[in-house]
Amino acid sequence: MDRLTEMEAFATVVDQGGFTDAARRMGISKSAVSKHVSSLEARLGARLLNRTTRRVSPTEIGLAYYDRARRVLNDAGEADSLVTAMQSAPSGLLRISVATDFGANHLSPIIGEFLQAHPDITVNMVLNNRYVELISEGFDMAVRIGELEDSSLRARKLTETTRRMIAAPSYFEQHGRPQKIDDLNDHKLLHYSNQANAAVWKLTAPSGEKRQVRTAGWLTVNDGQSLLNAAISGLGIAYLPSFLYEDALAKGLVEEAIPGLPVETQGIYAVYPPGRFTQPKVRAFIDFLVGAFSEQESVAA
Repeated sequence: MDRLTEMEAFATVVDQGGFTDAARRMGISKSAVSKHVSSLEARLGARLLNRTTRRVSPTEIGLAYYDRARRVLNDAGEADSLVTAMQSAPSGLLRISVATDFGANHLSPIIGEFLQAHPDITVNMVLNNRYVELISEGFDMAVRIGELEDSSLRARKLTETTRRMIAAPSYFEQHGRPQKIDDLNDHKLLHYSNQANAAVWKLTAPSGEKRQVRTAGWLTVNDGQSLLNAAISGLGIAYLPSFLYEDALAKGLVEEAIPGLPVETQGIYAVYPPGRFTQPKVRAFIDFLVGAFSEQESVAA
């Protein structure tokens, strides 16, 4: 006989307190349930159930076996559910958290293509500039830029972006242009408050040496576009991802602060709750983003 079926019959008898109710629960005859349990006991060489005319209860050995058997049966059920879920068509509400700047510049323009390809999915994309708690706040996934904090979340790299220090030509005319990293201590810096350690800029010197610039910002903002606007208006030097400043740089509204420094690269990741399998709607969206961004070397050079 099938070992798993024998195990299921025995566990169901224990759960239901008897063969009649177990048979009803399993949708088979009472004699079939009894045959499965007897076969299991014969194979194990142990009596698992105490049988009387009024009740059925597990023996001491039977109770120990039941605990392990129920775990095995639950795992088997989850395995079946996993296969079913992975083969089902992606559907349902997908809640996404993404930084305002990146969402507006790179997700909003392509979200329609995803919805056209997956008509059974509805998307609620929340653009904000704070670090959301996915599980407690009910998000299915988030898109995050830069070094990921230690957490139990799963992550998949989508693409990369670069970061440079930029400022307006008018700023350099008034304050001069820094020639080396140490010169930044004498300049007005603009900080993005939503980054971890916003007051610390991690830079690489031409020699390859890793440097950190720690200085109070003349202006601190929690929105990247506002920070770019401040740089364009000549308020100081900002350290921004290229998807924010690339158009302004091309139009001559900003210039690189210290030309020749090695470019810093940041990863862009999809993060989502841990678990034995990924929801089809989440997997579909992540696959879509990977495909969309793979057409570019990075989000912006």
